Amino acid sequence: MDWRIPLADIDLGPQEMDAVLEVLRSRWLTMGSLTRQFEQEFAEYCNVKHAIAVTNATAALHLACLAVGLGPGDEVILPSLTFVASANSVRYTGAHPVFADIESEAWLNISPESIEARLTDRTRAIMVMHYGGYACNMPAIQDIAIKHGLAVIEDAAHAIGSRLDGRMLGTWGQVGCYSFFSNKNMTTGEGGMLVTDDDALAEKLGLLRSHGMTSLTWDRHRGHAWSYDVVALGYNYRIDEIRAALGRVQLQKLDGNNARRREVTCTYRQTLAQLVPDVGLPFARGQGTSACHLFPILLPEGCNRLRFMEAMKSQGIQTSIHYPPIHLFSAYQSDQLTGSLEITELVARREVTLPLYPALTDRDISAVTQAVQHALQEASQ
Repeated sequence: MDWRIPLADIDLGPQEMDAVLEVLRSRWLTMGSLTRQFEQEFAEYCNVKHAIAVTNATAALHLACLAVGLGPGDEVILPSLTFVASANSVRYTGAHPVFADIESEAWLNISPESIEARLTDRTRAIMVMHYGGYACNMPAIQDIAIKHGLAVIEDAAHAIGSRLDGRMLGTWGQVGCYSFFSNKNMTTGEGGMLVTDDDALAEKLGLLRSHGMTSLTWDRHRGHAWSYDVVALGYNYRIDEIRAALGRVQLQKLDGNNARRREVTCTYRQTLAQLVPDVGLPFARGQGTSACHLFPILLPEGCNRLRFMEAMKSQGIQTSIHYPPIHLFSAYQSDQLTGSLEITELVARREVTLPLYPALTDRDISAVTQAVQHALQEASQ
């Protein structure tokens, strides 16, 4: 469909095109020097020692789970209100995902109290997801992890450039995972990044990324190695030079685009609060600096969400849902819930995501908010 206002859009221009053409002219397309430069620049941006680029964020999450030592019989506490890749990555290791509830309708992130209620002697890690780019309560979650000797994995797919207490989200735990999917704040089409300050963890992640091999093709191409050993069961999770080149350009644009996202979010909040005061606006209170990846709203109780979204579609406005809870998917129905997810299910029934991207104009925002007002009337009849 040719949307009047799509849900997301990307900032691609001549710089990205030139960067890709330069890679093609070099005739070296697989992971090499540009990937290492991208990793170094990303590590500097996040103020961490190590950044490891991978083919996508799901691969990043999988490697993070392996690197902290998860295996069969272990349990990982994580939210159900996230993309299924979070829980899948836990299952890939043979560990068991244990779903915790979110804080409230006002803050859609995992609840520290719910985490504590689900701790067992099999719990080995906590996986947080910074919904929409808004910070989980990392000080409280870190306290829980330290008290019980647990690893913390940050799913920061939404949070590239988000900060809490002056510290980048994704750098609070043992390892953080970012996404460069095509709808993210910076994109390489597909792609992901792991970050850590732990030297041993970084070495393990580098090995696991590329078949468990002790040297890379690029090293041998440059004459820095002539053979290799395989020291671990690794994977082919490498990124390529084309995506690394895109990522370097996109990283330069990130702060400016995130600032515009915050402006759009602020305008949305002000306008919707006036036009449709019955609509819930999560994350209204301040907590850190958000990358504002998503703009979620909560429809009033009793409003027909499908009719609302169809009414938005009829006006050319694309919307989405973030997220159908994982514990309700068929593939996860066999999992035994260890507690109520009442707030998660309440929010998931009412959540709708509105368009948000840097190129949205004030005129676009006005069109979306007026469409929301009309669609609410349609869906409440």
